[in-house]
Amino acid sequence: MRLLRIVTVGLICVTAARAQSGVEQRRYETVFYPSGKLKIEAYVYKPEGAGPFPVVIYNHGSRVERDREEMPFVYVGSMLVASGYVVVVPERRGYGKSDGPTFGQAVGEDRGARFVRRVQEETDDVLAALEFVKTLPYADSTRMGVMGWSFGGIISVFAASRSEAFRVVIDQAGAALTWDRSPEMQKALKEAAGKIRAPLLGMVAENDSTTESVKAVVREMEKRGATAKLIVYPAFTPRRDPGGIAAGHMIFGVEGWRIWEGDVKEFLGKYL
Repeated sequence: MRLLRIVTVGLICVTAARAQSGVEQRRYETVFYPSGKLKIEAYVYKPEGAGPFPVVIYNHGSRVERDREEMPFVYVGSMLVASGYVVVVPERRGYGKSDGPTFGQAVGEDRGARFVRRVQEETDDVLAALEFVKTLPYADSTRMGVMGWSFGGIISVFAASRSEAFRVVIDQAGAALTWDRSPEMQKALKEAAGKIRAPLLGMVAENDSTTESVKAVVREMEKRGATAKLIVYPAFTPRRDPGGIAAGHMIFGVEGWRIWEGDVKEFLGKYL
């Protein structure tokens, strides 16, 4: 399939955003790549130099009623690119300017089979990014990691269970907000965890909706002798009202990255 790559350059220079995140904002490129019949938008952060650099694919969470807003997750991209990683942030189907129906249009309030199927379809979009990465002359496609927050954590686990291309996995509160309402997702996530052979870091705050979703992934991997590490952070309270979401879930947002930055970089540095 011919790769479609439409590039624009985003210069992040919003003073308020810089003050809030405390991380130096970095340039990124906006690109589009194919996933089946869909065109997927993504943001690419590149370190200075020729490379080749290791790659981290970062997966965002859900954003109800804000699906079509473009969100390059500058605090994550800037943090990791400063440590020498190429960072790719896909706007999976239904998000940003990517093709496809939004999550709400496809799933509604279902947290059963339709829910699991949709998340697996979004995982297809992440796996399609593997081919895109191979077209980047400065990227080392033999050293790739996958990382994500919330829904993005689920997708990171699913992606690592379906491809051996990833050498490391980081699950930040994957399924914490839906775990208690979705036995189907519990089953699917445990099954996926049992197939992962790459080292995994599971991260969650003790005052998230639950810590069990991340703990279950780590347990399933440990049962099979795979390398898995669990970090449960102390209770986190963001300055901004999380709008009905468990306060601890927001530790992986822009206000909390200083807390887990060192743990992420240490794990990536060890295995990637």
